Amino acid sequence: QVQLVESGGGLVQAGDSLRLNCTASGHTRFLNSMGWFRQAPGKEREFVAAVDWGVSQIWYGDSVKGRFTISRGDALSTVSLQMTSLTPEDTAIYYCVAGELYTSHSSYFAQRTYNYWGQGTQVTVSS
Repeated sequence: QVQLVESGGGLVQAGDSLRLNCTASGHTRFLNSMGWFRQAPGKEREFVAAVDWGVSQIWYGDSVKGRFTISRGDALSTVSLQMTSLTPEDTAIYYCVAGELYTSHSSYFAQRTYNYWGQGTQVTVSS
């Protein structure tokens, strides 16, 4: 069992930056990847970013590439998402995820790839 806790969400203005953090606890020894999804009201859940240390890959969703940066912390089971140039389209609940499976070009964006999900943290970007 793995537990994920997100932090860092809040209300910011368009153009601002925000850093989200996630900490995994429990049986984290066999995790190979951690990342982020997001979901806005009335919209489908969307892949944001993930880091897979099992295959040394970093993945980004098309909507955030070039603006967001994911990084694994010095603590083995932590991950951060540095978000810049935020727009109202980034408003959503952001969920931390973690998985024991290897990611690939055909699976990194799929929800089923990640075994564990956090409760989410709200990010609101005003215009």
